[in-house]
Amino acid sequence: MLILGVETSCDETSIGLLEVKKTKANFFINPKSNLLVSQIKIHQKYGGVVPILASREHYKNLPFLFKKIIEEEKISIARDINLIAVTNGPGLVPALLIGVNFSKTLAWYFDKPIIGVSHLSGHLLSFLLPPLEEKKRISLSYLNSLFPLIALIVSGGHTLLVYCKKINDYDIIGETLDDAAGECFDKTARILNLSYPGGPIISQLSQKYRVQIPNSKFQIPNFPRPMINQNNYNFSFSGLKTAVLYFWQKLKKEEREKLTPAVAYEIEEAITDVLVKKTFKAINDFEVKTLVIGGGVASNLRLREKIEETIKKEKLKINFIPPPLEYSTDNAIMIALAGFFESFKKIEDWRKIDAFANKKF
Repeated sequence: MLILGVETSCDETSIGLLEVKKTKANFFINPKSNLLVSQIKIHQKYGGVVPILASREHYKNLPFLFKKIIEEEKISIARDINLIAVTNGPGLVPALLIGVNFSKTLAWYFDKPIIGVSHLSGHLLSFLLPPLEEKKRISLSYLNSLFPLIALIVSGGHTLLVYCKKINDYDIIGETLDDAAGECFDKTARILNLSYPGGPIISQLSQKYRVQIPNSKFQIPNFPRPMINQNNYNFSFSGLKTAVLYFWQKLKKEEREKLTPAVAYEIEEAITDVLVKKTFKAINDFEVKTLVIGGGVASNLRLREKIEETIKKEKLKINFIPPPLEYSTDNAIMIALAGFFESFKKIEDWRKIDAFANKKF
């Protein structure tokens, strides 16, 4: 089966081709092409994504990417594509509608089956993907052995803990009550007058400071870890953002310049501490076999490091499977894969597919 994936939920325009073959015993997953146009430079001066600007860029980029992928892969939509999978939520509705309407037009014109896919499902299942242009064989027995699992989905718009009994059987057990973790990275970076998106630059400065800690003359600020000890699986990051703001406002200009790496370090430590503590509470309470992560913040190396350290320290017999770094951020290949699995239970009428800002699974 050759699946065309389309992703326009936020500020990444992406079209991908994924080949999936299923036998009685195995899945064969082959990402053939993943084209993506980032809008970071457009939104940087605003310190965040502007929905109407994002939708305009998707409108310009989608036809260009579609033509490019058809020409590069030498395929015919009419002859070769078996399924169209498009993100239809959650996300920014103006952005989602561009991808949804583009995909519906293809489904109508070429008479192809289409399915609206949850962006969250794509992130959750991204751990199954091999690096681009590599193939992966997954035995059904191995796949079944991974469940039940806990998924931490963490990005600029989402921070969720999901209990998964099996593929397509998901139960959200915890989520953020205010800001998402990635949003907190972005907003605190803006307070520090750093570039957008905030996660990568804070991580870079944090790593720089981590090397300097033994010889550092600066006192590391102690920021709160909101809700870290509460007996639930929910998150809150607005208080951390406020603490950073108040601390920063008290500093003089020369102090800010000197303390920026230390503050970035403590921001990353605070966010990842909360994510890890809540995640392992869920792992222990639900007695799962596997932990997977997905979303843009899943590419944070400190988060991955802390997870691995906790597994080793607590001597947990659990699989930890992060996605390839290129599939942590928004992409069309993960949408194509989620569409493949969701197609087992439904194929939709293109007329009924719409965009939903708050769609879950």
